[in-house]
Amino acid sequence: MKIKQGIYLIGLLSLLIVPSISNAQNDSKVKDEKTLTPRLKPVIQSTPIPLRSDILIEKFADVQANAVRLLIHPVSGDFYYTTFEGGVFHLSQKNGSVVSEQILTVNDHGINKLQGAVFAGSELFLCGNTTENSNRGTRGRLVRFSITPNSKPKLTVVFNTEVYGLNATTWDHGWNALVLSPDEQYIFITSGSRTGHGEIQDDKGVYVNARDNALTTKIFRIPINAENLLLPNDINKLKADNYLYAEGIRNAYDMAFNQEGNLFAVVNSSDYDHSEDMFWVRKGQHYGFPWIMGGVENPQQYPDFMPDPKKDPFLNATSHGMLMKYFRNDPDFPKIPEGVKFSPGVQNLGPDANEYRGHSGKILDGDNTGVSISTFTAHSSPLGLVFDTKRKLPSQFKGDGFVLRNTLGSKSSLMKPFTDQGRDLLHLKMSYDKLSDNYFVKTTRIVDSFNNPTDAVLLGNSLYIIEYDAKLGSIWKVSFPAVNQKRQKKKN
Repeated sequence: MKIKQGIYLIGLLSLLIVPSISNAQNDSKVKDEKTLTPRLKPVIQSTPIPLRSDILIEKFADVQANAVRLLIHPVSGDFYYTTFEGGVFHLSQKNGSVVSEQILTVNDHGINKLQGAVFAGSELFLCGNTTENSNRGTRGRLVRFSITPNSKPKLTVVFNTEVYGLNATTWDHGWNALVLSPDEQYIFITSGSRTGHGEIQDDKGVYVNARDNALTTKIFRIPINAENLLLPNDINKLKADNYLYAEGIRNAYDMAFNQEGNLFAVVNSSDYDHSEDMFWVRKGQHYGFPWIMGGVENPQQYPDFMPDPKKDPFLNATSHGMLMKYFRNDPDFPKIPEGVKFSPGVQNLGPDANEYRGHSGKILDGDNTGVSISTFTAHSSPLGLVFDTKRKLPSQFKGDGFVLRNTLGSKSSLMKPFTDQGRDLLHLKMSYDKLSDNYFVKTTRIVDSFNNPTDAVLLGNSLYIIEYDAKLGSIWKVSFPAVNQKRQKKKN
C-alpha cells in the first residue's frame, strides 16, 4: 500500500463520544437514542501501570462522577476540573486529603453539555452547548468567569451561536476543546460534527435533511476580550469576521500548542476503519471531513456505494453506524468543494499505536510494513494532548508531546481487530519534515491500564491525568525522572 500526503491511494469505489468524548465507545446495539451523557464503559482496575522503570504513578485525588476536563489556575496554581453536566470544581487540601468543592453549576453558566475549559490568567473560559426548541435544537456557547480569592465569579458571555439542529443519535459532538494562544490574545475552540461521517441526521422529522453546517466540524479563533457575539450559521460571514480558523475536522476533542507555537489537534474518527488523525492545524486549511478521515476515503460520497461488510472489510457489521443504517447509498452526498486541497495528518512512524487495515482487508502493523499512518490506531479515541512547552522534563522527554487513548481495544468491538491495547499514555517524539511540510511522530506507550482517561495537564515534571467514571473518578499523578539541575545549567 502506498500513501501520498497521508491519503491512501485507492479506487473511487473501493473504500471509504457516538458520545462526545469517544466515538470509539459506541458499540452498543441501540436502535435509537438521544442523550447528553457520554456512554463510556467503566473498568474496575487499580493503579495504572508504568511501562518504564523511571516513571512513578500515584493517586492524587478522587473526583466527582463524569469528570471531563482538568486544568490549573495559572495564578494560584490550584487544580480545577469540570463535569459533563456543567459542574466546575476546585480542589483543595483539607485534613491531609484533596477534596472537591463545587464553585459553579449549569445554572451559573447556562451550558448543559459542558465540554471545554481553559484558564487565561484568572479568567476561566467554559464552552459547550445549550438545548433549544424543546430539546430539538442547540447553540454553541462560550462564557468566562473571573476566578479570584474571596469574590463571587461573575459571568460574561463571549458568544452564542445561532440555533441549529440536534439529532436522534449520540453523534452530536458539540463545542468542546479550548486552548489559549501562546500570546494569550485568542481562544481557539473546536466544534465537532453532528454526524458520523457526513450523512443526513435529522431529529425524527425536525431539522429535516440536515447534515453538518457552517458551525460544525471546524476550529474557531475568538479574541480573548470579545463579548456578546452571535456566531451565524453562515460560512462566508464567519470567514469575513475572521472567526473561522480551520475546517474539515470531525471531532478534535483536544488541542495543544507545542514549544514552537504550532497548534495540534487529535481527532476521533467514525465507525469506518480509518485511523484517528492528529493534525497540525493551520489557518485557512481544510482537513478533509467528511470526504477523508484517517487518510482513507469515505465511500458514502460515491453515488453507487452499497454498504456490505462482507465486501468491504473496513465496515464492521457490529458498529453503531451499520446497525442504525447510517452507512447507506447516498447519491445526494455533497461534492468536494471546487479548488479545496486537503491537508494531511501527522504521520505515525511507530513503534506503537500504528496498526491499520490494509487494502487487502488484513490488519497490518506499520513496524512490519514500513508504512506511516495518519495517525493512531483506528477507534482508539486520542484525548488529553499536552506538550512540554516549558522544557521542564528530563532529556528523553524534553519538549515532547503526550496523548491519552480512551478506548481499550480488548473491550471494544471496533478496536479489538486491531489491538487489545489502549487506555494508555503515549509519548510523542515529533519531527518536522521540510519536503512534505508536515510532521512525523514516533509514538511509544509509557503507561498502561487507565480507566477512561479524558484529560491531562503538565506541571513541572509530573503529568496529572483525570478519568471519567459514572460514579467516582480519579486523578493520577505520573512523575517523570527529576532533571539534574547542575547538568541542565551546564548545558544551557
